[in-house]
Amino acid sequence: MKALLLLVATASFAQSPPALDYQFFKERVQPILLKKRPGHARCVTCHEHGSPPLQPLAKGATNWTEEQSRKNFEIWKLFVTPGAPQKSKMLLHPLKASAGGDVFHAGGKHWASQDDPEWQTLAAWVKGEKAGGSQ
Repeated sequence: MKALLLLVATASFAQSPPALDYQFFKERVQPILLKKRPGHARCVTCHEHGSPPLQPLAKGATNWTEEQSRKNFEIWKLFVTPGAPQKSKMLLHPLKASAGGDVFHAGGKHWASQDDPEWQTLAAWVKGEKAGGSQ
């Protein structure tokens, strides 16, 4: 009986979703949200006033403060399914429909495939990768 309980507890632990790493978000995800892309507005341009919201950049700022980054993290983690990039709105909305993304994104389709390096970075965060490269 004890062995069965241990097996059930181990299986439950193994299936729990990964924790999302704030430092990874700050260092690797936020730069994607700030990136200028030819033919598209930067994510921050629309999402300063849209949903999910990003904190507005101060006039002349090129990045968010620590407090703003934490607020961004708290909001944007609600738009992903930890451990499941293919179920995460943050990754599907700007991905072309032919690559598994949503049909419409007002900011355009930023990624033509799930092999895009930016998409892969976001997927790594959703899968629980830590800033130091571990999971």
